[in-house]
Amino acid sequence: MLRLSFALAVLAASAAAAQAQETDASPQAGTTQSTMARLLADGYEIKGTAQASSRYIVFMQKEKTAYACQFVTVTTTRCGLITE
Repeated sequence: MLRLSFALAVLAASAAAAQAQETDASPQAGTTQSTMARLLADGYEIKGTAQASSRYIVFMQKEKTAYACQFVTVTTTRCGLITE
């Protein structure tokens, strides 16, 4: 499990670097949708991972705000706010 978490963190960081060049690096206040690139750039930390069928879910948190991010493709993620 530790290897999987490390591999996902490396993959997320490389995807974040690629996406950060294309998008604004900070989510807007009140936003319920985001990407891992934006969340990582804004200081969110990966707190856990889970496998859902053939896809991976990454849970990210900063203070009391948490997001669940799903890998749509290897370089594209979709994140939704799960708590505020």
